[in-house]
Amino acid sequence: MTDTTQTPQTPEPLLEITDLEVAFQSSTGMVPAVRKANLTIYPGQSVAIVGESGSGKSTTAHAIINLLPGTGKITGGSIKLRGEELVGKSRKAMERIRGDQIGLVPQDPMSNLNPVWKIGFQVREALKANNVVRGSEVEKRVNQLLDEAGLPDTERVAKQYPHEFSGGMRQRALIAIGLAARPDLLIADEPTSALDVTVQRRILDHLENLTHELGTAVLFITHDLGLAAERASHLVVMHRGRVVESGPAAEILQSPQHPYTKRLVAAAPSIASARIQSAHEQGIEITDEELLGAGMGAVSKDIAVEVQDLTKTFPIRGRRGESFKALDNVSFKLRKGTTLAVVGESGSGKSTAANIILGLLKQDSGTVIFEDVDVETLSKKERFAMRRNLQVVFQNPYGSLDPMYSIYRAIEEPLRVHKVGTRKEREERVAYLLDMVALPRSAMRRYPNELSGGQRQRVAIARALALQPHVLVLDEAVSALDVLVQDQILHLLNDIQAEMKLSYLFITHDLAVVRQIADDVVVMQEGKVVEFGESDDVFHRPQTDYTKNLIDSIPGRDIPLGI
Repeated sequence: MTDTTQTPQTPEPLLEITDLEVAFQSSTGMVPAVRKANLTIYPGQSVAIVGESGSGKSTTAHAIINLLPGTGKITGGSIKLRGEELVGKSRKAMERIRGDQIGLVPQDPMSNLNPVWKIGFQVREALKANNVVRGSEVEKRVNQLLDEAGLPDTERVAKQYPHEFSGGMRQRALIAIGLAARPDLLIADEPTSALDVTVQRRILDHLENLTHELGTAVLFITHDLGLAAERASHLVVMHRGRVVESGPAAEILQSPQHPYTKRLVAAAPSIASARIQSAHEQGIEITDEELLGAGMGAVSKDIAVEVQDLTKTFPIRGRRGESFKALDNVSFKLRKGTTLAVVGESGSGKSTAANIILGLLKQDSGTVIFEDVDVETLSKKERFAMRRNLQVVFQNPYGSLDPMYSIYRAIEEPLRVHKVGTRKEREERVAYLLDMVALPRSAMRRYPNELSGGQRQRVAIARALALQPHVLVLDEAVSALDVLVQDQILHLLNDIQAEMKLSYLFITHDLAVVRQIADDVVVMQEGKVVEFGESDDVFHRPQTDYTKNLIDSIPGRDIPLGI
């Protein structure tokens, strides 16, 4: 259980930030990103900074280790590590501190691993850079770190390259590198955003053990309030560069003072899940949060998509004649006008099933029936027409938009490809879609690199809705969004579903979101369906230990909320 007391083990702070100010140079001058921020961390303490994109939380973390991106500069204030001032230190002096005294687990696993170096080599480099171990002990330590970070078969994965890893595996490799030198302070910037809940719990349990056993302090940067409250004794809430609230985690959750904090607490899916749990325990049958998933079609018996006995195998690279069974006789149904969540850990086969439904992969055997028609029987022309009614929002907003296309062209393209409307009508449709996803119309003239990750995902959702499809496949579509934007998008999707009688196939590892939005749930494990039923039944009466473990791993699920 996380120690939620605020009493430090020693009166001497490990890290002390006073009136920190950070700004970025722009064509119009310096733009402030952090304003008069204060933060104190004691040895062994766990602190979380929570807030949306642009709140200044990651900028504060990068200022501590003097790794501000681009034109970022510390323009005021003090950062002290064990009483020693870090602001103004030379680059060489900071290099000695980074890794050895302050470790970092960065946010984006796609861009923070070198694509031409093997994973084991990159962990080894972190050990060498900080003089942790030498000689024959290095390989043993590399394997130990990879194992601690939750990677299986460490000797084999150490010889693999980043492109052979899933996003979650890459994130675990970064965690191994961040912990390599056993730093006094570990800055974990969204450390588990790409991980399944069960692996997330294992990683966070490990970080917690470090805190207690080694006296390592952990600074979490996260937008997941449930995770922050469960894992940190102290919360710092940032909004528009300022610290708006700070205090013991339980106190802030039970009685938030600032209006922004109140909005965060109300919107966080993991907290909503805890509220649902608490309400049911008190005999309340249905809560406001659960009504989000109970659209007009919740009682529908008509089937939008049905998959029957899908099987798919992939050859294993480097092992001639061997194959991996990604799907093993998978069957489920998506009812019209409802949301079906497909959940499971990485490698469970959920995205493979979605890609077969979308026609992006070919199954070895089995059938996909879309609106009462076997997809295999469709001609090329009929399949093209079908695509208009079956659209997708992918997981990665950084990779799903063409960087050379303006936002207008990205959203307008499906309309043009399917010859929908005149140019003027398409322009009006794009403007309407931007309004729907809460983006200003001026965004039309911008490009993906000018938008935040959350804004890019909203563009991807607008593009998917352009053709007014009947079925939307959402592959981790809200996992990259801040909780307030996520909450807004989930309500938006719910409203659109009720209005247009849309059916959603929701692929996700976030069971807290599933609790809110799904009418039915399919649980997958190692390519098989292990549970399929109505959301309420699956959450209240899970039939398998695997499902129970997934539900129990929802961060913040057991936080006392005083409801």
